[in-house]
Amino acid sequence: MSDHSESLDRGRHALQQGDFAAGLAEAEKLLARDAADADADALYMAAVAARYLDRHGEAAAYLARLHAEMPEYGRAWQEAGHLARAQGRDAEALTAYARAVRFNPALSASWTAQAELFAAAGRADQAAAAREQAQRIAALPRELVAVTHHLHEGRPLRAEEICRHFLRRNPRHVEAMRLLAQIGLRLGILDDAEFLLDSAVAFEPDNIQVRLDYIDVLRKRQKFERSREEAEALYDRDPASPLFQSHLAIESMQTGDYERAFALFDTVLERLPSDPATLTSRGHALKTTGQQDDAVASYRAAIAAKPDHGDAYYALANLKTYRFTEAEIAAMHAQLERPEIAFMDRVHLSFALGKAHEDREEYEASFGFYEAGNALKRRQTRYDADRMSEEFATQKAACTRDLFEGRQSAGDPARDPIFILGLPRAGSTLLEQILASHSQIDGTLELPNVLALAHRLRGRKAGKSRYPQVLHDLTDEQLTGFGRDFLANTRIHRQGAPFFIDKMPNNFRHIGLIRLILPNATIIDARRDPMDCCFSGFKQLFAEGQDFTYGLTEIGRYYADYVDLMAHWDEVLPGKVLRVRHEDVLDDLEGQTRRMLDHIGLPFEEECLHFHRTARAVRTASSEQVRRPINRSGQGAWKPYEPWLGDLKSALGPLAG
Repeated sequence: MSDHSESLDRGRHALQQGDFAAGLAEAEKLLARDAADADADALYMAAVAARYLDRHGEAAAYLARLHAEMPEYGRAWQEAGHLARAQGRDAEALTAYARAVRFNPALSASWTAQAELFAAAGRADQAAAAREQAQRIAALPRELVAVTHHLHEGRPLRAEEICRHFLRRNPRHVEAMRLLAQIGLRLGILDDAEFLLDSAVAFEPDNIQVRLDYIDVLRKRQKFERSREEAEALYDRDPASPLFQSHLAIESMQTGDYERAFALFDTVLERLPSDPATLTSRGHALKTTGQQDDAVASYRAAIAAKPDHGDAYYALANLKTYRFTEAEIAAMHAQLERPEIAFMDRVHLSFALGKAHEDREEYEASFGFYEAGNALKRRQTRYDADRMSEEFATQKAACTRDLFEGRQSAGDPARDPIFILGLPRAGSTLLEQILASHSQIDGTLELPNVLALAHRLRGRKAGKSRYPQVLHDLTDEQLTGFGRDFLANTRIHRQGAPFFIDKMPNNFRHIGLIRLILPNATIIDARRDPMDCCFSGFKQLFAEGQDFTYGLTEIGRYYADYVDLMAHWDEVLPGKVLRVRHEDVLDDLEGQTRRMLDHIGLPFEEECLHFHRTARAVRTASSEQVRRPINRSGQGAWKPYEPWLGDLKSALGPLAG
């Protein structure tokens, strides 16, 4: 056992024995060892000990540091509730307890405290609801309570271990199945999550939470027809339920039935006219279908209903073409001054203010807000650049020229897929829109299928990934089957054209796998100037999957590693990847379009040059930009920020120019 672990154990034991001074002393020793990188366990222990010693100011200071390090750590918010309650600040305590259970719903002490405080305030209905939640947790097997704690405190592998052990003894326990599916979602094991929830629904068809989780996993697997069917089934149970109406609206969007989606959103809003979530979702649908003015109106209505609704403010910023008013900017500043604002609202508002000040050419202020939003996300995601570099290195080591030369007969021979890959914000959406304007090519989505297959091939033991080395062990028949499965599972996204596009950027990490399962697929590397691409990524708040973008050093290293890996693919798969530079497309749209179509094996069509007129749903951050003719607004956008980009330049090295 390490000195750190021993010190933590001594501190916890002291707290359990009621020796709070000794517990605080151990925590302070740990914190003094590395003041620059605060230990979350030590901060929590120090806060608890200080509260019991009635050193409330110290406890609050430790909690403030802990919130900054781990903004979604439920136990920290529970302790904040305990501290506020000890000081007689019941309203503040209720807010803290509510945050605690939002981040970890298994914190029974927070539910019990809420029940007591609500009852004391005469809010009987809310007290009863909180008490019911506390009773539900008390009725759960202790193993599943532990699973929930581990899952929501960032230890999914330990949660998985306990949950699987429990399910071996209780194979039909629906809540355990649901929790294991949640773990699968967290780990990206979507096929297992789907199987578990499908079984859970069969065992308990009236369990609404299980059915909602099932819809969620089907959507994440992009099985949109199935997720819509499930949403329809819930809706048919109670057509008047706003919850079921909202879910069906969202699933209708995913299947392209925007008319039905809008009708359902309107129905919800007739009953709940100021519901910010519905107004925001409706705005997203309007944006996706190119109705920008109506989208803006819907986002503004969401803000009017909930002035701290960061999601709607960021949605306006993410239109890229919207300009905030003076009043909107002042309102966002005012919201950020509120210490109680929710974590993601703070993140969204920071990025939105970064864009607002950028449009006003107030670059120092703009960078400050972009960096603040990114710093919050860095602490939340805890991305490891070294581990990612190692992953790239294993691809180079395993995917050799000999591997591919020895598998000439492997894979499905279909030419249908066109993979556009690279880094996000590199111009891939523009390339997709150009090619999808061709009569023989369907534009689809950023499909998760290749990433999901890579995850399956890794195996399930922590720290013992079998991928990509396992590629050497797979038979030609297995590889061909994987290719056939890819084509079958992606057919739902196609509209009948002979070719279709998969625009998942991170597929560049798996070009070797793509070549083995689909040897005749087209691969296009969308590349953009390093500084433009990286800084554009830094300014963008991604929904998921791009954790490397939340730091200048991290994104610079990722870009350099990407260039290095692409050079490897060029060496071992000569001529397989067509590189298309964004700047070349801006300079010579027709020439680069012809070049891409020649690589695919299709004749030129004039309509590709008028891509901005192509009517199709576009769901990426560039949706509004690709509905306009070619423009150079993004070129050199980093230059006004140059004084603050030293870390990015250092990480890029010679690539920075």
